[in-house]
Amino acid sequence: MKLILPNTIPVFPLSGVIFFPKTNLPLNIFEPKYLTLIDDCIKSNKYMGMIQSKGNTQDIYSVGCLGKITEHKKTRDGRMLINLTGVSRFEINSEINNDKIYREFIVSYKKFSEDQFPERKRTVVLDQIREIYKKTKIFFKKNGLLLNWAEFEKLDEDQKINTLAMIAPISNEEKQMILESIHVDSKTNILSKIIDFYLHENPTDKMTLQ
Repeated sequence: MKLILPNTIPVFPLSGVIFFPKTNLPLNIFEPKYLTLIDDCIKSNKYMGMIQSKGNTQDIYSVGCLGKITEHKKTRDGRMLINLTGVSRFEINSEINNDKIYREFIVSYKKFSEDQFPERKRTVVLDQIREIYKKTKIFFKKNGLLLNWAEFEKLDEDQKINTLAMIAPISNEEKQMILESIHVDSKTNILSKIIDFYLHENPTDKMTLQ
């Protein structure tokens, strides 16, 4: 069954947070404008967009991810604790001039149709999948990161790549690069190159991705 996704969405810009389809993102909301955004979302279709801002500016990237609020709880001190479940990546077409205190955009999901139609996804070579997991375990151990690998193995291949990209200790720009990669095979290739770089980096190295 095809999901009818909204073409106009409220967006929460947040630097350093990369969100992917079929992943969960817990958020602790306390700023008034985003509390209003969450309240409005809960009263309507519960959809909102997450997108990465460029540093401490109003500028944002052109690609983000639509999420649906699947859990929400208001705290005694007025904060809102929510869980956002990723649905589909989107590309921004234009910003809407509104009288609200948060930002809204007209978006398109066409470029990332595979997020909604899993049967269209390309298949990553299994040897490549095994190799990247082997490298990732070394990379995570080197950085003191823990992951429940038994639970991780229950995810499908796209979820695995998305999860690794979200939690890996790599730069915001590198995570954005993976987010904007359309197919699971291209996401896998880019993540593999990034991890290779960090595993073999020297202080004077500069990273270039082809």
